[in-house]
Amino acid sequence: MSEEIKNTENGKPVKAQKASKPSAKKPNVFKRFAAFCKETKSELKKVVWPSPKQVLNNTLVVIVVMLVFAIFVGVVDALFKFIIGFAF
Repeated sequence: MSEEIKNTENGKPVKAQKASKPSAKKPNVFKRFAAFCKETKSELKKVVWPSPKQVLNNTLVVIVVMLVFAIFVGVVDALFKFIIGFAF
């Protein structure tokens, strides 16, 4: 930060101007898209895919948990409906 600030004659700090860099021209859109596809393909090779057995087990766990929560919400809803109907 000390390199960016210069002292002036009146004692107030002033930020130094950065040297302008020559602008590098971007490659055209097709070259960038090709590079994107190449990088995506190389990243997908690094992915550790689950086995079909793991997918089945995880799917069953999700279904069971959703059923348990659905039953819980249904019981709580019926309980509140009973309490509100009983109170009025």
